[in-house]
Amino acid sequence: MVRIDGSLGEGGGQVLRTSLALSLVTGQPFTIQNIRAGRKKPGLLRQHLTSVKAAEAVGAAEVSGAELGSRELTFHPRALAAGNYHFAVGTAGSATLVLQTVLPALLLAEGPSTLMLEGGTHNPLAPPFDFLQRAYLPLVRRMGPSVEATLERAGFFPAGGGRFRVDVRPAPLKPLHLLERGRVLRRDLKAVIAMIPFDVAQRELGTAGAALKWRPDELRTEELKRPLGPGNVLVAEVESEHVTEVFTGFGERGKRAESVAEALAAEVKRYLEADVPVGEHLCDQLLLLLALAKEGAFRTLPLDGHAETQLHTIAKFLDVKVEVREVSRDVREVAVRA
Repeated sequence: MVRIDGSLGEGGGQVLRTSLALSLVTGQPFTIQNIRAGRKKPGLLRQHLTSVKAAEAVGAAEVSGAELGSRELTFHPRALAAGNYHFAVGTAGSATLVLQTVLPALLLAEGPSTLMLEGGTHNPLAPPFDFLQRAYLPLVRRMGPSVEATLERAGFFPAGGGRFRVDVRPAPLKPLHLLERGRVLRRDLKAVIAMIPFDVAQRELGTAGAALKWRPDELRTEELKRPLGPGNVLVAEVESEHVTEVFTGFGERGKRAESVAEALAAEVKRYLEADVPVGEHLCDQLLLLLALAKEGAFRTLPLDGHAETQLHTIAKFLDVKVEVREVSRDVREVAVRA
């Protein structure tokens, strides 16, 4: 029985999701205490409970402590099963985080799977669908498995109601080496609005476009028709020779459009100036994939709390060595080997 302290590192839901994913892959049971101890509302919220229920279904698992607000959980997988699954958060909680919980196991299952996920698709503090589709899944496909994601309806906080489909054809994970970004081939800055004044999108694009010095033809607005609730997200995509990265900023009530744009532009500029292929959010997920492949390397920005938490959790389940080398003040090289 692997024992996990949920207050580890940033003390959020990531350690739980990664533990569930690795338990499914390895068959090792685990128990976790102090779930989300570092958050204002500790314990399982709806989206975390949905992740647990999803892992329970995929792994035919025995689970105790799977209740709203629970701070302790024991998870014992019995048999990994591919198939057709439907998981609904029931709130605006992130459905993409539910996918990240079960996808690693389904990449290595014995047959194809189809997942329909409902909930939030564009949430602060979670990977939005655009990141999943354009940055993360292309790297998964490069490593062997075929995974396609289709957005059927966007869901923003607080209304939720988003829905997307994911088709998975498993294959053994091949090593990935991503040490260079290569030259930038395409840049795209998109302001998405749903039941939000058009002026908000124009202000976001004007501010971020000026800060990044991107051309007018690289800026665009997308207005969603018939949304279930209001929402606004600013998405910057940088497609390079060897990787595509996606950055997002979310509009919120009481937050100026210019502030959203300035924060996003600063994140994009930091990534571009470091000349690394992997941004800090992609780093977390790539670490897990390379650990499962038991080989690979990439260059990224200095590791944040999420990445450090990921490293510690991976070490609990997998016998792999992860070395983090400082290349320069703003660049780290991460290497994984058996």
